[in-house]
Amino acid sequence: MSPAPALLLVHGWGGDGREWSPHAEALADRFRVVVPDLRGHGRSEVPLDGNTPVEMADDLAALTEALRTGPVIAVGHSMGGQVVNLLAVRHPHAVRSVIALDPAHGAHGTEVDGIPARLADYRENGSRAAAAFVAGAFGPDAPRGLRTAHIRTVLGTPDHVIAQAYAGMYTDSGAVGVRPHSEAYLRDRTQCALTVWTSASAAAWERGTLHVPGSRVDHWPGTGHYLHEERLDETIRLIRDWATETVGLS
Repeated sequence: MSPAPALLLVHGWGGDGREWSPHAEALADRFRVVVPDLRGHGRSEVPLDGNTPVEMADDLAALTEALRTGPVIAVGHSMGGQVVNLLAVRHPHAVRSVIALDPAHGAHGTEVDGIPARLADYRENGSRAAAAFVAGAFGPDAPRGLRTAHIRTVLGTPDHVIAQAYAGMYTDSGAVGVRPHSEAYLRDRTQCALTVWTSASAAAWERGTLHVPGSRVDHWPGTGHYLHEERLDETIRLIRDWATETVGLS
Protein backbone atom coordinates (compact mmCIF):
# COMPACT_ATOMS: atom_id res chain seq x y z
CA MET A 1 0.00 0.00 0.00
CA SER A 2 1.47 3.37 -1.00
CA PRO A 3 1.82 6.04 1.71
CA ALA A 4 -0.82 8.75 1.92
CA PRO A 5 0.06 11.90 -0.03
CA ALA A 6 1.07 14.81 2.18
CA LEU A 7 -0.74 18.10 2.68
CA LEU A 8 1.19 21.00 4.22
CA LEU A 9 -1.15 23.62 5.74
CA VAL A 10 0.57 26.95 6.43
CA HIS A 11 -0.87 29.84 8.44
CA GLY A 12 -0.34 33.54 7.82
CA TRP A 13 1.23 36.58 9.48
CA GLY A 14 0.62 36.69 13.23
CA GLY A 15 -1.27 33.40 13.19
CA ASP A 16 -0.46 29.81 14.07
CA GLY A 17 -1.35 26.31 12.98
CA ARG A 18 -4.44 26.06 15.20
CA GLU A 19 -6.50 27.84 12.55
CA TRP A 20 -6.12 24.74 10.35
CA SER A 21 -7.41 22.32 13.02
CA PRO A 22 -10.84 21.60 11.46
CA HIS A 23 -9.31 21.28 8.00
CA ALA A 24 -6.67 18.88 9.27
CA GLU A 25 -9.25 16.66 10.98
CA ALA A 26 -11.46 16.58 7.90
CA LEU A 27 -8.63 15.78 5.49
CA ALA A 28 -6.71 13.25 7.58
CA ASP A 29 -8.78 10.36 6.21
CA ARG A 30 -7.03 10.49 2.83
CA PHE A 31 -3.90 12.58 3.36
CA ARG A 32 -0.94 12.87 5.67
CA VAL A 33 -1.51 16.34 7.10
CA VAL A 34 1.38 18.46 8.37
CA VAL A 35 0.48 21.70 10.17
CA PRO A 36 3.53 23.72 11.31
CA ASP A 37 3.84 26.92 13.28
CA LEU A 38 6.15 29.17 11.27
CA ARG A 39 9.30 30.50 12.93
CA GLY A 40 8.53 33.21 15.45
CA HIS A 41 4.88 32.16 15.60
CA GLY A 42 2.85 29.91 17.87
CA ARG A 43 4.92 27.29 19.60
CA SER A 44 7.95 27.48 17.30
CA GLU A 45 11.29 28.97 18.26
CA VAL A 46 11.58 32.76 18.11
CA PRO A 47 14.88 33.87 16.54
CA LEU A 48 16.11 37.40 17.13
CA ASP A 49 16.26 37.92 13.36
CA GLY A 50 15.49 36.10 10.13
CA ASN A 51 11.73 35.93 10.73
CA THR A 52 10.98 36.31 7.02
CA PRO A 53 9.06 34.35 4.38
CA VAL A 54 12.27 33.21 2.67
CA GLU A 55 13.62 31.74 5.90
CA MET A 56 10.23 30.24 6.67
CA ALA A 57 10.13 28.55 3.26
CA ASP A 58 13.59 27.09 3.86
CA ASP A 59 12.43 25.87 7.29
CA LEU A 60 9.52 24.05 5.66
CA ALA A 61 11.84 22.40 3.15
CA ALA A 62 13.92 21.09 6.04
CA LEU A 63 10.78 19.99 7.89
CA THR A 64 9.35 18.01 4.98
CA GLU A 65 12.72 16.41 4.38
CA ALA A 66 13.01 15.42 8.05
CA LEU A 67 9.49 13.98 8.02
CA ARG A 68 10.14 12.20 4.70
CA THR A 69 6.82 13.36 3.33
CA GLY A 70 7.85 13.35 -0.30
CA PRO A 71 6.53 16.19 -2.45
CA VAL A 72 3.68 17.97 -0.66
CA ILE A 73 0.56 19.75 -1.76
CA ALA A 74 1.47 23.06 -0.10
CA VAL A 75 -1.49 25.15 1.09
CA GLY A 76 -0.95 28.63 2.49
CA HIS A 77 -3.06 31.57 3.60
CA SER A 78 -1.96 35.22 3.31
CA MET A 79 1.74 35.36 4.23
CA GLY A 80 1.56 31.57 4.23
CA GLY A 81 0.53 31.78 0.57
CA GLN A 82 3.72 33.68 -0.15
CA VAL A 83 5.71 31.17 1.91
CA VAL A 84 4.40 28.10 0.06
CA ASN A 85 5.05 29.72 -3.31
CA LEU A 86 8.60 30.54 -2.19
CA LEU A 87 8.93 26.93 -1.07
CA ALA A 88 7.83 25.79 -4.54
CA VAL A 89 10.32 28.11 -6.27
CA ARG A 90 13.30 27.60 -3.95
CA HIS A 91 12.79 23.88 -3.32
CA PRO A 92 10.87 22.54 -6.33
CA HIS A 93 11.58 18.91 -5.42
CA ALA A 94 9.63 19.41 -2.16
CA VAL A 95 6.34 20.59 -3.70
CA ARG A 96 3.87 18.73 -5.87
CA SER A 97 1.42 21.62 -6.25
CA VAL A 98 0.33 24.81 -4.50
CA ILE A 99 -2.90 26.23 -3.12
CA ALA A 100 -2.61 29.92 -2.16
CA LEU A 101 -5.54 31.55 -0.36
CA ASP A 102 -5.61 35.38 -0.51
CA PRO A 103 -1.81 35.34 -0.72
CA ALA A 104 0.45 38.20 0.33
CA HIS A 105 1.68 39.07 -3.13
CA GLY A 106 0.62 41.31 -5.97
CA ALA A 107 0.48 44.54 -3.94
CA HIS A 108 0.11 47.65 -6.10
CA GLY A 109 -1.24 51.19 -6.16
CA THR A 110 -2.37 52.67 -2.86
CA GLU A 111 -1.51 49.47 -1.03
CA VAL A 112 2.13 49.91 -2.01
CA ASP A 113 2.01 53.61 -1.15
CA GLY A 114 0.99 52.73 2.40
CA ILE A 115 3.69 50.12 3.03
CA PRO A 116 6.35 52.45 4.55
CA ALA A 117 3.92 53.92 7.09
CA ARG A 118 2.59 50.49 8.04
CA LEU A 119 6.09 49.12 8.49
CA ALA A 120 7.03 52.07 10.70
CA ASP A 121 3.91 51.40 12.79
CA TYR A 122 4.77 47.70 13.13
CA ARG A 123 8.33 48.53 14.13
CA GLU A 124 7.11 50.93 16.78
CA ASN A 125 4.00 49.16 18.04
CA GLY A 126 4.45 45.53 16.97
CA SER A 127 1.59 43.18 17.63
CA ARG A 128 -0.76 45.95 18.82
CA ALA A 129 -0.58 47.57 15.40
CA ALA A 130 -0.99 44.20 13.71
CA ALA A 131 -4.09 43.50 15.82
CA ALA A 132 -5.72 46.63 14.41
CA PHE A 133 -5.22 45.27 10.88
CA VAL A 134 -6.50 41.82 11.83
CA ALA A 135 -9.61 43.27 13.48
CA GLY A 136 -10.71 44.78 10.16
CA ALA A 137 -9.96 41.74 8.00
CA PHE A 138 -13.19 39.75 8.44
CA GLY A 139 -16.35 39.66 6.41
CA PRO A 140 -19.78 40.45 7.89
CA ASP A 141 -20.74 36.78 7.96
CA ALA A 142 -17.58 35.52 9.70
CA PRO A 143 -18.33 32.95 12.43
CA ARG A 144 -18.81 34.41 15.89
CA GLY A 145 -15.57 34.46 17.88
CA LEU A 146 -13.25 34.14 14.90
CA ARG A 147 -12.17 37.78 14.97
CA THR A 148 -11.45 37.64 18.71
CA ALA A 149 -9.48 34.40 18.37
CA HIS A 150 -7.21 35.92 15.73
CA ILE A 151 -6.72 39.14 17.67
CA ARG A 152 -5.63 37.10 20.68
CA THR A 153 -3.23 35.07 18.56
CA VAL A 154 -1.59 38.05 16.86
CA LEU A 155 -1.21 39.82 20.23
CA GLY A 156 0.81 36.81 21.36
CA THR A 157 3.24 37.13 18.44
CA PRO A 158 6.50 38.87 19.40
CA ASP A 159 6.72 42.47 18.22
CA HIS A 160 9.98 42.03 16.33
CA VAL A 161 8.55 39.03 14.46
CA ILE A 162 5.59 41.12 13.29
CA ALA A 163 7.88 43.81 11.89
CA GLN A 164 10.48 41.48 10.39
CA ALA A 165 7.87 39.30 8.69
CA TYR A 166 6.14 42.32 7.17
CA ALA A 167 9.42 43.74 5.90
CA GLY A 168 10.31 40.30 4.56
CA MET A 169 7.10 40.25 2.58
CA TYR A 170 7.33 43.72 1.07
CA THR A 171 10.48 45.81 1.59
CA ASP A 172 13.55 43.62 2.18
CA SER A 173 15.95 42.98 -0.67
CA GLY A 174 14.42 40.13 -2.63
CA ALA A 175 10.93 40.55 -1.13
CA VAL A 176 8.22 39.38 -3.53
CA GLY A 177 5.06 41.06 -2.19
CA VAL A 178 4.96 44.03 -4.57
CA ARG A 179 3.45 43.26 -7.96
CA PRO A 180 6.49 43.40 -10.33
CA HIS A 181 8.47 41.19 -7.95
CA SER A 182 5.46 38.92 -7.50
CA GLU A 183 5.17 38.43 -11.23
CA ALA A 184 8.85 37.50 -11.49
CA TYR A 185 8.70 34.88 -8.76
CA LEU A 186 5.42 33.41 -9.95
CA ARG A 187 6.98 32.92 -13.40
CA ASP A 188 9.65 30.81 -11.71
CA ARG A 189 7.09 28.47 -10.16
CA THR A 190 7.01 25.25 -12.21
CA GLN A 191 4.24 23.43 -10.33
CA CYS A 192 0.55 23.82 -11.08
CA ALA A 193 -1.19 26.11 -8.63
CA LEU A 194 -4.66 27.06 -7.46
CA THR A 195 -5.03 30.60 -6.12
CA VAL A 196 -8.20 31.91 -4.47
CA TRP A 197 -8.69 35.67 -4.14
CA THR A 198 -11.37 37.67 -2.38
CA SER A 199 -10.60 40.58 -4.76
CA ALA A 200 -11.85 40.40 -8.34
CA SER A 201 -9.08 42.68 -9.62
CA ALA A 202 -6.37 40.62 -7.91
CA ALA A 203 -7.82 37.45 -9.42
CA ALA A 204 -7.83 39.02 -12.89
CA TRP A 205 -4.22 40.13 -12.46
CA GLU A 206 -3.00 36.71 -11.34
CA ARG A 207 -4.77 34.93 -14.18
CA GLY A 208 -2.47 36.89 -16.46
CA THR A 209 0.61 35.44 -14.71
CA LEU A 210 -0.29 31.77 -15.15
CA HIS A 211 1.90 29.70 -17.42
CA VAL A 212 1.80 26.15 -16.01
CA PRO A 213 -0.93 23.96 -17.54
CA GLY A 214 -3.54 22.96 -14.99
CA SER A 215 -3.17 26.10 -12.88
CA ARG A 216 -6.20 28.23 -12.13
CA VAL A 217 -7.39 31.28 -10.20
CA ASP A 218 -10.74 31.42 -8.39
CA HIS A 219 -12.56 34.45 -6.99
CA TRP A 220 -14.68 34.23 -3.82
CA PRO A 221 -16.61 37.50 -3.48
CA GLY A 222 -18.17 38.76 -0.29
CA THR A 223 -15.62 37.04 1.95
CA GLY A 224 -13.12 38.47 4.41
CA HIS A 225 -9.39 37.86 4.29
CA TYR A 226 -9.61 34.74 6.49
CA LEU A 227 -11.60 32.96 3.81
CA HIS A 228 -10.38 29.48 4.79
CA GLU A 229 -12.12 29.83 8.14
CA GLU A 230 -15.05 32.00 7.10
CA ARG A 231 -15.99 29.46 4.41
CA LEU A 232 -14.70 26.38 6.17
CA ASP A 233 -16.62 23.61 4.43
CA GLU A 234 -16.04 25.10 0.99
CA THR A 235 -12.32 25.39 1.68
CA ILE A 236 -12.09 21.78 2.83
CA ARG A 237 -13.84 20.64 -0.36
CA LEU A 238 -11.56 22.82 -2.45
CA ILE A 239 -8.41 21.39 -0.87
CA ARG A 240 -9.69 17.82 -1.03
CA ASP A 241 -10.71 18.08 -4.69
CA TRP A 242 -7.50 19.82 -5.79
CA ALA A 243 -5.25 17.47 -3.83
CA THR A 244 -7.11 14.40 -5.05
CA GLU A 245 -6.80 15.59 -8.65
CA THR A 246 -3.14 16.50 -8.20
CA VAL A 247 -2.10 13.10 -6.92
CA GLY A 248 -4.50 11.14 -9.12
CA LEU A 249 -6.48 9.46 -6.36
CA SER A 250 -9.64 7.67 -7.34
